[in-house]
Amino acid sequence: MAKTGEELFAERSQRIDDAVRLETPDRVPILMFFSYFASRYAGITYEESFYDQGKWLAATEKAIVDFEPDLYFQPNAAIFTSGKVHEILGNKQIKWPGHGLGPNTPFQFVEGEYVKADEYDAFLDDPSDFTMRTYLPRIFTALEGLSMLPPFKFMLVGYAGAPMMSGIISLPPIADALRALNEASLISMQWTAGYMEFDNRMAAAGYPVSTSAIAIAPFDVISDFMRGMRGAMLDMYRCPDKLLAAQEKILPTLIGAATAMAQMGNNNRVFIPLHRGADGFMSLEQFERFYWPGLKALFLGLIDAGLIPTPLFEGEYDQRLEYLKELPAGKVLGMFDRTDLFKAKKVIGDSMCILGGMPLSLLQTGTPEQVREHTRRLIEEVGEGGGFIMGSSTVLDEAKPELVKAWVDATREYGQYT
Repeated sequence: MAKTGEELFAERSQRIDDAVRLETPDRVPILMFFSYFASRYAGITYEESFYDQGKWLAATEKAIVDFEPDLYFQPNAAIFTSGKVHEILGNKQIKWPGHGLGPNTPFQFVEGEYVKADEYDAFLDDPSDFTMRTYLPRIFTALEGLSMLPPFKFMLVGYAGAPMMSGIISLPPIADALRALNEASLISMQWTAGYMEFDNRMAAAGYPVSTSAIAIAPFDVISDFMRGMRGAMLDMYRCPDKLLAAQEKILPTLIGAATAMAQMGNNNRVFIPLHRGADGFMSLEQFERFYWPGLKALFLGLIDAGLIPTPLFEGEYDQRLEYLKELPAGKVLGMFDRTDLFKAKKVIGDSMCILGGMPLSLLQTGTPEQVREHTRRLIEEVGEGGGFIMGSSTVLDEAKPELVKAWVDATREYGQYT
């Protein structure tokens, strides 16, 4: 008799939970980060995926049902919200298919020095006020009017504050910005509801979603979104104390926001894409001072909240593996991009569940035999004794469907523990 969706969901969830706890499940689980692979697989453009959520979710569902992963990466990790929302707000931080890019080019982040080096003090004094009146007007053209708002501290004058503020927000540039926010929010909420309904439907069919919450390493928030890589690297020399103070300032917000998202999504795994901490971005001495303390505090804060940090260690972390042993065993699910997983197994295999191992290049240019052989080796060596989840090194965008199938089939064939 075929298993029900509820039974399959429980079975797959147990398989994942056992691996995260460094136990031995019935077989090696597999996580699939379909991303724009789903668009190509279903025959729609990336641009359509950004503007027609129905097509985008149908494409993702087709990929999930056809390949049957134990865990799938949420589709909103590839497309955060509608392209129309980005248009309304005039988003300057990304380019997306159909807006600055071709119809089948993945979205691209536009890095910039959106916060100046001499603005640390203003940010540290009042991060919320700085975000609203300085930062947002710089990254969204439709929100430039918010720069005309007075400091929100003015509202402390009580009964006089609200009338004063209400008069100011009627100024055309501010009113236009608020209208843009309202218009964008209505569409964004529709997409959010669509994603939630999709995850619920997939759960009913037996497929757990990897995470419903996201967090960013404190250093990455500053380097990615505020100062840019060049600015943040210079700050390590020119104003190191302010760089560290800014990380400390935003840490509680990062933990609180991720916790709220996880609770709302009823999913205790929190995705944390890591960008600047990899080998080659900074020295070990700099990593120890500027990157690891904030990241470790983020991990521990999430663990204390009953959550499972699920960091994606983008790039190579071969030189950083020893630091990961400082984390509580069986509490973190580590996703690895280019790190040597065979080395990782030896160094952190008894403390952290390891996810990854299948190079995207092999799923693009390899043969089914090569894919099967690499899958077998990963399972025999990295999967020995449990604590391993099969996954690709990065998103499956350009992978060949026939090679993805060979990979999935081989994982199920070679991955049996019992």
